[in-house]
Amino acid sequence: MLVFATETSCDETSICLMEDQKIIDHIIFSQEIHKAHGGVVPELASRSHLEKLQEITEKIFKINEIKAEDIDIFAATCGPGLIGSLLVGSTYTKSLALSAEKPFVPMNHLEGHLLSTSFNNYIVYPSLVLLLTGGHTQIYLMQSSNQIRLLGESVDDAIGEAFDKTAKLLGLGYPGGLEIEKRAKIGDENFFVLPMPLTKEKNFNFSFSGIKTYINLLIKKNKVDDIFINNLSASFQKTVSEIIITKIKTGLIILKEKGIVINSISVVGGVSNNKYIRKKIEDFVDKDNIELYYPLKEMMSDNAAMIAWACIKNYNKEKNDIYFKPQPRMKINEKL
Repeated sequence: MLVFATETSCDETSICLMEDQKIIDHIIFSQEIHKAHGGVVPELASRSHLEKLQEITEKIFKINEIKAEDIDIFAATCGPGLIGSLLVGSTYTKSLALSAEKPFVPMNHLEGHLLSTSFNNYIVYPSLVLLLTGGHTQIYLMQSSNQIRLLGESVDDAIGEAFDKTAKLLGLGYPGGLEIEKRAKIGDENFFVLPMPLTKEKNFNFSFSGIKTYINLLIKKNKVDDIFINNLSASFQKTVSEIIITKIKTGLIILKEKGIVINSISVVGGVSNNKYIRKKIEDFVDKDNIELYYPLKEMMSDNAAMIAWACIKNYNKEKNDIYFKPQPRMKINEKL
């Protein structure tokens, strides 16, 4: 089965050509234009998708010597995400499917992330999946590739959003995650003691906005120089990692009390690229003898390869729907 998939939920324009479990071609275009604004500007994102989709498609078709009629299934992210960006990507992909008289499958962006680790790993279920991105911080229970249940999520900022906002407060560039991680390497992670919201609550939910508020107060009370920025970046990164580990521990206890023993943990999404956070999670699972999975590097951030793979992994003819409308707040259990 040859799948042509597009991903345009935010500020990455990505197209993947995948056959069964082999990536034939995969292109991700990251929109640099947002750096000047310190965050994603929805209108600019939509316009950039419009400009790049046809260009990338022509490149992939030419390099691989194929045409639209050779594709078996066309798939596109239809939510969640920025509505303008979703409309551009899904409409473009639908037009290709219609012209080639082939099926169109609307895909859930979150499902793409959650299934990304199964592309390069044999997942031992039940599995606890931690989704860490700029727009979502969530914990899922996966009993199989199509039995997915949301257990908890951030009640305010997503983890990636917290990195970006903290970086902006410190006068660092965008995206903030890379800048914070870079500064943290030369800072003292024990210099500041930051709040850890909801970590004493016995549930699966996260909260990060309180940390940002506390950091704002520290900035007003201190001289903001390189030493301050480095130490605060390191302390922030450590605190966020401790929140994640605490929530994993709490989650495992809650599930065990319900008779569910977790055999593996998957960490997916762009923030899973953070080496410090990865090391902390790896240290934890080593002690508990739990399998730990990550996606391929090219499938960590927003990308079309995970969309193509999710389509192949859980495809059935009932999912064909050329009339499906993009849903910016689509949930993982939303029926497609």
